[in-house]
Amino acid sequence: MRAVLVGVDFGKGDFSASIEELSLLAQSAGAKPLITITCKRSSPDAALFVGSGKADEIAHAIGDATLDIAIFNHALSPAQQRNLERHLKVRVVDRTSLILDIFAQRAHSHEGKIQVELAQLQHLATRLIRGWTHLERQKGGIGLRGPGETQLETDRRLLGDRVKALKIKMEKLHKQRETQRRSRGRSKTFSVSLVGYTNAGKSTLFNVLTKAGAYAADQLFATLDTTSRRLYLGDAGSVVISDTVGFIRELPHQLVDAFRATLEETIHADLLLHVVDANSPVRLDQIQQVNDVLKEIGADQIPQLLVWNKIDLAGLEPSLELNEYDKIQRVFVSGRTGVGMDLLRDAIASYAKLDALKFNQVPQTIELNDERFI
Repeated sequence: MRAVLVGVDFGKGDFSASIEELSLLAQSAGAKPLITITCKRSSPDAALFVGSGKADEIAHAIGDATLDIAIFNHALSPAQQRNLERHLKVRVVDRTSLILDIFAQRAHSHEGKIQVELAQLQHLATRLIRGWTHLERQKGGIGLRGPGETQLETDRRLLGDRVKALKIKMEKLHKQRETQRRSRGRSKTFSVSLVGYTNAGKSTLFNVLTKAGAYAADQLFATLDTTSRRLYLGDAGSVVISDTVGFIRELPHQLVDAFRATLEETIHADLLLHVVDANSPVRLDQIQQVNDVLKEIGADQIPQLLVWNKIDLAGLEPSLELNEYDKIQRVFVSGRTGVGMDLLRDAIASYAKLDALKFNQVPQTIELNDERFI
């Protein structure tokens, strides 16, 4: 599917990095970006987002290159999307729909598929004014996979019923996870969750640590389904490590809500391994984006260990960094080459030992006869 990428620079953040990310998202969804059109504005145009002049420019580019789709690097209102499709004469997909489509392609587990479908239906519910016949005519494609072809009916009530049924299923899954967590809690198992920006290398690190063989690829949102494995750390005992979905700038709220059951592995973890792409020029901004989502789901108070991954690409050496209290706060590793992984295991073990001391709080007997020294 031949695409034109459209981005508007509102003077916030690294715009070039944002456009590069949009291109990766488009490719991950199966599109072939051929043209990129950008402009600067102080605020979005109410009707066409980019304004009538820039919309004409995009329409001419689409006609000249016979493109199939226009992908916008922003969330469009239903009216803006409708107006743009009339003006450009091609399908228009905004950033939210694009990310939802990638999730629809990558979800494999029963739980993942339910979460993605719920997010898609909640997003599409705001666009019912476009008419269900619009969806019935589609043959699939970016922004319309899944419920656009199979679940959506011509009746709003049926849509509402489907959303309600999916929420009931999600509640059951939530209870199952609660049971599993209580079981881990009774066994005093230290739990660790990998979090980070998408494509930071979380699944690669997870596989190196646990020999799990989880799917890992150099693409955005390669992991959607949470995978947990035990890891033995010598005298620190066993810990449970979970690989979770990656975050991204402007992650759609529908996805955060729908994936709350999956993200609860993060909320209830004892330690977060915040994986950072050390080779990314916008790594500090990505760290902030991840922390924003962690705050949104209520996981911002959980201890974090920053793991700077891909140091082989960034020209850095494996090392540890301590804070003012001599506690490990940053580890430099490469999941691809394996350098620094012993330092990461030692760092996790130190957190697990500290947690065990706080959890047990058992008074230790000093080898003196006087029982006052107990």
